[in-house]
Amino acid sequence: MDGDRHRELTLIGAGLAGSLLAILLSQRGWKVTVYERRGDPRIKGYESGRSINLALAERGRHALRTAGVDEAVMAQAVMMRGRMIHGLDGSLQLQPYGRDDSEVIWSVHRADLNITLLQAAERAGATIHFHRRLHTVDFDAGYARLIDDRDDQPQDIRFSTLIGSDGAGSALRAEMVRRAGIGERTEFLDHSYKELTIPPADDGGFRIEPNALHIWPRGRYMCIALPNDERTFTVTLFLPNHAAPGSGDPSFASVRSGTEVRALFARDFPDALPLIPDLEQDWEHHPPGLLGTLYLDRWHLGARAVVLGDAAHAMVPFHGQGMNCAFEDCVALADAMDREASLAQAFAAFEQERKPNAAAIQAMALENYIEMRDRVDDPAFLLQRELERALQHRHPTRFVPHYTMVTFMRTPYAVALERSEIQRELLVEATQGRRDLSGIDWEALGRRVHERLPVLEGAH
Repeated sequence: MDGDRHRELTLIGAGLAGSLLAILLSQRGWKVTVYERRGDPRIKGYESGRSINLALAERGRHALRTAGVDEAVMAQAVMMRGRMIHGLDGSLQLQPYGRDDSEVIWSVHRADLNITLLQAAERAGATIHFHRRLHTVDFDAGYARLIDDRDDQPQDIRFSTLIGSDGAGSALRAEMVRRAGIGERTEFLDHSYKELTIPPADDGGFRIEPNALHIWPRGRYMCIALPNDERTFTVTLFLPNHAAPGSGDPSFASVRSGTEVRALFARDFPDALPLIPDLEQDWEHHPPGLLGTLYLDRWHLGARAVVLGDAAHAMVPFHGQGMNCAFEDCVALADAMDREASLAQAFAAFEQERKPNAAAIQAMALENYIEMRDRVDDPAFLLQRELERALQHRHPTRFVPHYTMVTFMRTPYAVALERSEIQRELLVEATQGRRDLSGIDWEALGRRVHERLPVLEGAH
């Protein structure tokens, strides 16, 4: 990049993506200053709107390895080998994510991860200021005003470039919209969520299987639970905001009090009820969280500003890829800044590479909600899964399951989406009207696989 004056960057937001990006850019010789509206989580209790446990997958781990912090993060992670499906009758069925323990995902606690990354960012040379909320930006003059919400005191700063890693409610994005109308729209799901907790057992251990993501699928709604390293589980209940008339389904409109939620669990999640002793209290004290998908026409304004992660493409959490995608953004942006002659070119190249991939994972995350709540216990779906595994075994470099491409590989999301759609067609076609896989013409099906699916780079 030309000239030392441009080696200074101002990041807005010291959450997960902001902290990781601060590490990567500081390591590359940039002078990085980060402003965060919340307090320092290392001093005061972690303030977070959303503490949904996060599923760390290969894309995220690659970014952490690039920054040299993978080992510190993995020391606090809990392995999840698959989905543990809880039937209404109390039955349990583990659906493995991959072929063996090399193909797993990891449950990480947002607050612990943020602290690990903040410490590494400061060690790498970044300066982080807390209690600094971005208020207004004058892009032409290169001035921004920040406010300390504890006493409403303003602080004016000069900047040459702003990078927005400040999440779905990004203040920098709002200023970019005001300045240039970058085509922002958010589509909210007609479902919301509430968080609950399963505490450790009396002996200090886990109350249910720790190495799994637990799902209670109930058609148009569901409950999930992810393990924490302190032997608790973070439970998230997803319900419609309003049930369809006459459906009898629960919704946030009909389940309001602790008594009503206890009745819901007794009816629909009976094996989970005894695991959540503070159910009523948690329900009444935690407001429902919104679920939405954010779309932008543009992610950058020349060399002045760029957004990434949730600030650019917030998504629903049903593929566990929000953080992984944001971390992949950080590596892509740092690489583009290494490669391109100017920041404006770097931001344009970053947007061009990442925007189609972000759109693909946003679409897959919405689709995965239907799969998780409605299909994981459907016989036709289970037969397709069985055939998918058989085809992966027979054609390992061509027929790579959707989940494998998204979660255990770094195949671009847009490529994974395109291949997944072809694979779903083949699976539906081959299992139509069948109860099992006997009688399948493997040779003919193999020819179809070879015709429609080229060898996938990195598959084995």
